[in-house]
Amino acid sequence: MKELRQKYLLKELLEISGLAKSVYYYYEKQKEVDKYHEVKVMIVDIFTTSKGTYGYRRIKLVLQNFYNIKISYKTIVKLMKELHIECKVRKKKYRYISQISNKITPNLLKRKFRQEKPNQAWATDVTEFRINRKRLYLSVIQDLYNGEVKGYQISRSQNQDLIMKTLKKSISRDEDLSKLLIHSDQGVLYQSPKYRNYLKKSSFIQSMSAKGSAYDNAVVESFFGTLKCETIYLQKVKSLQDLIKTIDEYIYWYNNERIKLTLGGYSPVQYRLRNHQMLK
Repeated sequence: MKELRQKYLLKELLEISGLAKSVYYYYEKQKEVDKYHEVKVMIVDIFTTSKGTYGYRRIKLVLQNFYNIKISYKTIVKLMKELHIECKVRKKKYRYISQISNKITPNLLKRKFRQEKPNQAWATDVTEFRINRKRLYLSVIQDLYNGEVKGYQISRSQNQDLIMKTLKKSISRDEDLSKLLIHSDQGVLYQSPKYRNYLKKSSFIQSMSAKGSAYDNAVVESFFGTLKCETIYLQKVKSLQDLIKTIDEYIYWYNNERIKLTLGGYSPVQYRLRNHQMLK
């Protein structure tokens, strides 16, 4: 009919064919090519790979950095609505705690959460999970250069062994860790002679948050909040074994694949490797 329309009016063609006008336009619309079809497929793939945690900002960065597709936030939001997909991560709840002066070890980090090079400053902390009235503890160390989890340990007990194993797992013989600053809160485990002597023997510099100030160790606090939001609050974790498996998988994904807006749309490991030559 497209060729005939060059010679005849649409009204005449519809009368001859007996085709309703609404039906004609319906089929014409069906033949139109969706110019965003491939982008939609990519958006669904990115969203699924992120386990439903990526919103339009991160999806835009993935399309831009890894597929060289430049598309506006507005268009991505529109396409996500058409696809009926929405980021379901809970909003984090922050506690406001008054600051009390630190009388044990000074806060040498002073909230300098972005370092210029790897292994200049690390931050560490422990968080608790509860599943079926059972407790599990996760200890991590993060590099403040890119937020990468350098090492972690999972245990049923919050004891000295937990943080010592975390520290030893984080240390690599291939890295220059001279003058490394390690920041923590004033928890009793970080005040122990065993922990302090190990830091001193390794020529590491200890730094501690002011008493009662969670914001002095905001990077790790934020990581724990993100981990819980994107795993146990969204997934049905039924046992400690499921939880351990979920944590292991998440930390690997967080380091190697989960992009961060503060790193220009790269994961911590991607960011470190990308800038490796520039830092030499």
